[in-house]
Amino acid sequence: MEKEAHNRHFVERVTEKLIFGSRWLLAPFYVGLSAGLVLLLMKFAQTFWTFARQIMHTDTHDVILNILGLLDLTLLANLILIVIFAGYENFVSKIEVAQNDIDRPDWMGSVDFSGLKLKLIGSLVAISVIELLKDFMSAATVVEPGLKWRIAIHITFVISGVLFAAMDYIAEIAHKIGTKS
Repeated sequence: MEKEAHNRHFVERVTEKLIFGSRWLLAPFYVGLSAGLVLLLMKFAQTFWTFARQIMHTDTHDVILNILGLLDLTLLANLILIVIFAGYENFVSKIEVAQNDIDRPDWMGSVDFSGLKLKLIGSLVAISVIELLKDFMSAATVVEPGLKWRIAIHITFVISGVLFAAMDYIAEIAHKIGTKS
């Protein structure tokens, strides 16, 4: 009977180590996202170079649209970085090399899964609103049918963000009430 319990405990320990170690399967995803940042930087540089070469022959309206496009790429890069840092630290391992670095972002290491969701939805709303602004500035006198869908999607992002925030707020209150009991 004692040997059976020992075997069961051994199998349980091995299984738990395997499950816990499986978090490292996420690391290549974060490395891939880092490589995606390099590709996004290349696209940003290409867009900037094309814009800069034509600046003297571009009207103010197009300058604003081009800058909004650069801003859009920048927000996407920020979003990717947030996902890399917060995701890696929440699901894989702490980033110890940045522990005492003066350039370590204040939020790094303190964004939990709930905060990550809110940052993601906030970034998606910001990117969506920039795309809508570009569409409105590019629109002629007639509104194209695709624009209505983009507005609906943007409103969906906003409502989702508000609902995520409300759910987190309710969960936090419930947790506080539960810990006081």
